[in-house]
Amino acid sequence: MANIPTLTLNDGHTIPQLGFGVFLVEPQEAQRVVSEALATGYRHIDTAAIYGNEAEVGRAIAASGIPREELFITTKLWNDRQADAPAALAQSLEKLGLDYVDLYLIHWPAPQQGLYGEAWKDLVSFREAGLVRSVGVSNFQPAHLNRIVADGGVIPAVNQVELHPRFQQREVSQYCAARDIKIEAWGPLGQSKYGLDELEPIAAAARAHGKTAAQVTLRWHLQSGHIVFPKTTHRARMEENIDIFDFELSAAEMQAIAGLDAGEAGRVSSHPDEVN
Repeated sequence: MANIPTLTLNDGHTIPQLGFGVFLVEPQEAQRVVSEALATGYRHIDTAAIYGNEAEVGRAIAASGIPREELFITTKLWNDRQADAPAALAQSLEKLGLDYVDLYLIHWPAPQQGLYGEAWKDLVSFREAGLVRSVGVSNFQPAHLNRIVADGGVIPAVNQVELHPRFQQREVSQYCAARDIKIEAWGPLGQSKYGLDELEPIAAAARAHGKTAAQVTLRWHLQSGHIVFPKTTHRARMEENIDIFDFELSAAEMQAIAGLDAGEAGRVSSHPDEVN
């Protein structure tokens, strides 16, 4: 079984740097998929209320027999529940069949609602009550982060953002690094919106190390200090994605991949200010 490294969050808790995501995994498939991921060696599962598969994730966890303390489970507060966070968390915990989650995130700032500052205070209270171990945010830009820190005084443990070779979020990453906020990269492989193997720095590294373009990209994330949780419904791909701890990219290879950043033109999803 892979020896997955952990990172220490700013609240003292640790998080496996490689996990498994269930975005767009249909509920009828989710229990099987998560069960296979756990059997493959993943111990960090990232879900969200809006994914509609928390109950199935919970059933897979219960059936696995893996001690709770060996698992790291993340879920997220959806935009239309920012004024109703206590009830939303209670529903997520019930569906997951858990007494607590390891990480609870505000899914998007949804700035037009103007509620994320109050929602952040709720998340901090959940941590104090032991309902969550760590609290963080997703898709927050520096302006959003400045507001919640000013309002709540507590710095998020993580910021989960779209990040992949063509869109490297350097401003957000630098802001978070200066405040010891760990970056979680969602869509770490570009959500299949472009061919990783068509990018020569990645293809060259794959040839040099006898790995796939996806493996090289995930390795680049890990060496950059990102937390990643690629999603797949196929056991063979789960095994491929976890098989990235027997090689290391050189400084030159890391720099070449960093050079692929296209800035805002590389974004493949919505800008956070446009999501409500």
